[in-house]
Amino acid sequence: MRNTGIPFVCATTFALGALMTGCADGQKEATPQLPERSCFGVFARSDLEPLMGSGETVKETSPTDVRLTADHRSATCTVDVDGKGRVLVTATRQPLGQSFLWHPDQSQPAPDPLALGDKGIVWNTGARVALTCKGSADSFELELGISGSTEHMEPADRRPLFTSLMTKYLEVAKQQTGCGV
Repeated sequence: MRNTGIPFVCATTFALGALMTGCADGQKEATPQLPERSCFGVFARSDLEPLMGSGETVKETSPTDVRLTADHRSATCTVDVDGKGRVLVTATRQPLGQSFLWHPDQSQPAPDPLALGDKGIVWNTGARVALTCKGSADSFELELGISGSTEHMEPADRRPLFTSLMTKYLEVAKQQTGCGV
């Protein structure tokens, strides 16, 4: 085989008619460039990079913070790469005494309990935490959720990543929502 500068695996793949993405020029696909801080200012670039995969254009849609009130009861952050959803971060506030119901996704392996908040779970594609926020001026129920695209991650790395992300998110969300203040 003539040396064309394309690695042998790529040349073989091309000859079989299935061109591998990024193979033609011998380069790996680029990881998209995230903002320095994402999703309500909670996550650093390095926190979310494992969920990004490859691509070119990152679009984040998010308010600057997750300050919820009785009138503004939810906030959502989405991060897309080349138009494909990679991360979804949510916060929902309800009046005190109304609990959050979580229906298991039968297509996923069973979630593990997560020792955060009053109730928490983590599974291969995300985590959820619910807690009661009792303060001197305001009391409410708060649910936090994170989900992400994990098909390009090792299965053993998924739940530890979501546990770490939720731990960070919970601390910032409690401060920003005034939970327990």
